[in-house]
Amino acid sequence: MSVADKITEEIADLEAESTSPGMAAVALDLAKAMDSTDVPGAKAQAAHQLRAIMADLRKLAPVKVKGDAVDDIAEQRKKRRESAREQAAGG
Repeated sequence: MSVADKITEEIADLEAESTSPGMAAVALDLAKAMDSTDVPGAKAQAAHQLRAIMADLRKLAPVKVKGDAVDDIAEQRKKRRESAREQAAGG
């Protein structure tokens, strides 16, 4: 998998095209430049710039809420309460 492919996936995951479309485009261009050259100095410079832009994109990415154990317990409790209310109302 090429650098451009991996950066494209990360940009999509970060939703960077909607939050920072210009920076996302520059990041993809830098990744393509890295893929298209065999000159070590050029590759290193592009990698350095790409790293900085991707760090900024990660900071600007919207926070994704992921469930944790507390959320799972709260959801189970909610389901038990709803079930108990249904049983009490019906019987």
